Amino acid sequence: MADWIYILDPRKDTLDGEPSDKETMLQLAQEEPELELWLSRRNRMEPGDRLWFYFARPEAAVAAVAEVDEEPRPDDEDPDVPFLVPVTLLTEATKELYRDPVSREELGLGQVRSVQKVKPQALPVLLARAGLQAGAAAPAGGAGRRQGRP
Repeated sequence: MADWIYILDPRKDTLDGEPSDKETMLQLAQEEPELELWLSRRNRMEPGDRLWFYFARPEAAVAAVAEVDEEPRPDDEDPDVPFLVPVTLLTEATKELYRDPVSREELGLGQVRSVQKVKPQALPVLLARAGLQAGAAAPAGGAGRRQGRP
């Protein structure tokens, strides 16, 4: 299992036209946790990997987490989106992170890219703050809402 940081900037990224802020992600985790997220490149994500959502604004921090349901695949319907990855937001863990986000400093992030691996020293902080144990997984689901650029 791998852990990934997935960067969202509420000024540029959307979820079916809704802002990609931590409030929207918490609402989705509670009401409609299945998402399809875009990737600019395939990455080596596999089912069971986790995506930790890092919100670039207004507070730079991780405040939501999802599990990868399927390997990334090409999006044949939208030429502007090279790859899609189906994920399911982890509701309880996202609630915990929403209440107590993990800051950029705690993550040890240098240059921020759209998707990158979690640094080994940051993983225990993320797991503890989310109330997860190493290796814990949620049931896999299908694809629901789509994330995109405005």
